[in-house]
Amino acid sequence: MRRIALGVQYVGTGWSGYQKQPDRNTVQDRLEIALEKFACTPLNTTCAGRTDAGVHGIEQVVHFDTDLDRAMQSWVRGVNAFLPDSIVVRWAHEVVPDADGNEFHARFSARSRTYHYVLYNNPNPSALLAGRAGWVFRPLDVERMVEAGQYLLGEHDFSAFRASGCQANSPVKQMHEVSIQRYGDVLVFTVRASAFLHHMVRNIVGSLIYVGTGRNEPGWMKEVLESRSRDVAAPTFMPDGLYLAKIDYDPKWGLPQEPSHPLPWL
Repeated sequence: MRRIALGVQYVGTGWSGYQKQPDRNTVQDRLEIALEKFACTPLNTTCAGRTDAGVHGIEQVVHFDTDLDRAMQSWVRGVNAFLPDSIVVRWAHEVVPDADGNEFHARFSARSRTYHYVLYNNPNPSALLAGRAGWVFRPLDVERMVEAGQYLLGEHDFSAFRASGCQANSPVKQMHEVSIQRYGDVLVFTVRASAFLHHMVRNIVGSLIYVGTGRNEPGWMKEVLESRSRDVAAPTFMPDGLYLAKIDYDPKWGLPQEPSHPLPWL
């Protein structure tokens, strides 16, 4: 039996999230339908991290097991032939056990996850960025937001940024990076952590926006974090600008992952 990893890219607009659902209108549903058509047998996939409806994937990583002997490029081109334009397999790689006999696992082998949130900051919305970026019409102070984000670094209980329906076993996560870059009217929030709770990134972005508009001071972010109460933080921000950007793995697995850029289109 061979374990194959895939790098999958998708536009989340119009899909009911990544994970399979009864309506079969999810990225995973369509990916597995395409895999079955190409392989002529059902193949169950496991992903690195689930994304919600409307959330995009620059490089989602999935794996599946198969006894089929196909060239890696065949998995890419063959599966893509059965996928809609909004879902693309970018690469395929057979992952062999390491020197200690450990198997690669798309979720459990991940060391960290990186998300980008793309925000359009202009008095008027952009038709070209509809569904691809969030929008705030009030001016935003990036320096204030960067200062607020530093309170989130390190290991913390992130219950204040956790959705009520979150199924994670623990709200404690290690935050490695919270950064913000401005490209004209476009802001890109980059958040990297060991793992994320349900809606955690969107809740953090919403709270940073409260600081950026002057509604709250940067130190308020520390108060929110320490409260461990979802009621204290800002409302969940729109999903449109959220991108699962990269999953970090040990180089020993040899995954042909692509370089990431703060602007998802580049």
